[in-house]
Amino acid sequence: MPVTTLLRHDSLMVFDFRCAAAPGDRPYEELHENFSLSYVRKGSFGYRSRGRSFELVAGSLLVGHRGDEYLCTHDHVHGDECLSFHFAPDWVEAIGGESALWRIGPVAPMAELMVLGELAEAAAEGHSDIGLEELGLLLAARFVELVSGRKQRAPAAGAADRRRAVTAALWIDAHAQDPIGLEAAAAEAGLSPFHFLRLFARVLGVTPHQYLVRSRLRRAARLLAEDQRPVTEIAYDVGFADLSNFVRSFHRAAGVSPRGFRRAARGDRKIFQDRLAALSLG
Repeated sequence: MPVTTLLRHDSLMVFDFRCAAAPGDRPYEELHENFSLSYVRKGSFGYRSRGRSFELVAGSLLVGHRGDEYLCTHDHVHGDECLSFHFAPDWVEAIGGESALWRIGPVAPMAELMVLGELAEAAAEGHSDIGLEELGLLLAARFVELVSGRKQRAPAAGAADRRRAVTAALWIDAHAQDPIGLEAAAAEAGLSPFHFLRLFARVLGVTPHQYLVRSRLRRAARLLAEDQRPVTEIAYDVGFADLSNFVRSFHRAAGVSPRGFRRAARGDRKIFQDRLAALSLG
């Protein structure tokens, strides 16, 4: 099965699975090596584990319990595609999901989970500035809420919490050119990634990854306006590891390409005039 690793950290891994199995292919025993949530974005397959059988379709969520054996079958259609999040036990504990919750088997398509699955898919394709780590935690937290029936309510942020969030934001901004992940930022704040994500978003109104991306875009805008270096060099200098991701993110933020922004900053007023003219004022 073709597998693409989208993210790999000690506590969280994200994979893109594309299975080409067809009806008649012989299934084989597999093992859940981690606690996992796999969002089925396309196709269908059967799942057997612990004496129970299920059928999954697009929008279903396959819940994996660490150490359980399972079997996947394709009796009805050819192939499937999944976006799969794998969590370390300490992340599962921090989210509040007891081990037993992860033995419920697959979850039927639920709007509350499907919208997060599609948002994660958009992030994986570079169309969202929310990080895959953050979306993995959000998906897991929502799954735990729905399965357990316990609504997770965030306590009000006190002065110490606000100070910690602001200090973390200043640290992220100062290191925006580096490959910062959620774990590194949370460790700097002295919190678990899940609690850090909730605190940061509650106090500042954006997730840590969103703030990181926007810090990079802010710096890129200044450099594009003032610096003569090529766009590619500026993209890498502010922290984007992929040029196409930078171009997409900048265009989404500015409404024009990085080169168009640079031309406008240097006197080509028509670029932003055209943008203004295209806005609906009604």
